Amino acid sequence: MNAPARIEWSEARFGPDTQHWLPRNPDSALDHIPGEDGLPILGNTLDQLRDYPAFTRRMVAKYGHVYRNNSFGGRSVSLHGPDANELVMFDREKIFSSEQGWGPVLNLLFPRGLMLMDFEKHRADRKTLSVAFKPEPMRHYAESLNEGIRHRVAAWSGSTFKFYPAIKELTLDLAATSFLGIPWGPEADKVNKAFVDMVQASIGVVRVPLPFTAMGRGAKGRAYLVDYFGRMVPERREGTAADIFSQICRALDDNGDHLPVDAIVDHMNFLMMAAHDTITSSITTLVWQLARHPDWQDRLREEMLRVAPAGERVGHNSLGELELTEWAFKEALRLVPPVPSFPRRALKDFEFRGYRIPAGTSVGVSPAFTHMMEEHWPEPEIFDPMRFSPEVARERHKYAWVPFGGGAHMCLGLHFAYMQAKIFFHHVLTTHRIVVAQGYEPAWQILPIPRPKDGLLVTFQPL
Repeated sequence: MNAPARIEWSEARFGPDTQHWLPRNPDSALDHIPGEDGLPILGNTLDQLRDYPAFTRRMVAKYGHVYRNNSFGGRSVSLHGPDANELVMFDREKIFSSEQGWGPVLNLLFPRGLMLMDFEKHRADRKTLSVAFKPEPMRHYAESLNEGIRHRVAAWSGSTFKFYPAIKELTLDLAATSFLGIPWGPEADKVNKAFVDMVQASIGVVRVPLPFTAMGRGAKGRAYLVDYFGRMVPERREGTAADIFSQICRALDDNGDHLPVDAIVDHMNFLMMAAHDTITSSITTLVWQLARHPDWQDRLREEMLRVAPAGERVGHNSLGELELTEWAFKEALRLVPPVPSFPRRALKDFEFRGYRIPAGTSVGVSPAFTHMMEEHWPEPEIFDPMRFSPEVARERHKYAWVPFGGGAHMCLGLHFAYMQAKIFFHHVLTTHRIVVAQGYEPAWQILPIPRPKDGLLVTFQPL
């Protein structure tokens, strides 16, 4: 294996359309926006971490769909509703920087990932990376997912266990095989540990890599993966493997060139992070909802058995037939979106609902709030997958449901997420019933990515 002497990190990888970086506005620039600044130094941060949905509901009730708050390092403006989502996510006028929105949280550990790029540079890299999510590679991933999920579900059979840590471990192992093409074992364990340390560090209070801190462990994990991926790129370019990493190593841009090694390293770090934490959260939500609604387990099981026998693999070409299953997954994503809010930074002055918001302002939109608006989702607290039947969905604002974002930054791996969820629930529901104790009601931590605080205690009862 020929390893590069070192990886060059070039500022040229940032797109020319983004101004690096706009200075933070003085606090007085947002005085005309209604809102509150909360506690000294901490602002509203603790309130949002404690109960983000309740905080958002209170602020909207008091100040309306546009308000100012002070959290996570400074003043920002929150915009709410489908029209706000469309303005910010579709971004017709190239007003909003995703890089400068997510950067303060992710740049230390996941720099230059696809979500931390803007405009033309984002478009170019996204187009190159999309080769890994074409139909033929997706068929290969489906085979790998079927095999890994079938074995793990068999190991859970008949037991009562904490589902969230179990599915988190499984999604990491599946990412190692589908994304990296490495078998389960010590090598995959090292890679998975590095990712876990990086994700935990990204939300750590201490933002410098001091020894014995989450950020210190995260920086060590990043250094390991930079070296790991960088050394493997030349070999993967010469090979024919079908995993996502190999596909990206061989991908060519519009000029017929491979992506630079540093770009591949950054994109793989980010894709692995984005894939495993969000799908872990979403599958956990649907497991909980199905445990509460056994009638929906029966309905989905009936559909699944028409597609493939109990416990058998589901072919990629058959996944489209799991229509009710997809609606149920979408409803879980509505009730508990895996990314509750999306940050951006305004690169230009703009107006929304009568307010002038200046360039340099940190701006946020909230899928978690929009997904519970009664005018778009009658009886929003109720689990009802039929909301996503075509005749109902076509009447709804297209930006009322945005768990995968929207516009140019729509999640590149959303079809992979659907595929993994459908295969997972086929293997579970055709062979088991999901049961929880009577009266059980776990508390949920919503930020940064939703999860049940107690791990979600479930039983997989064999059928």
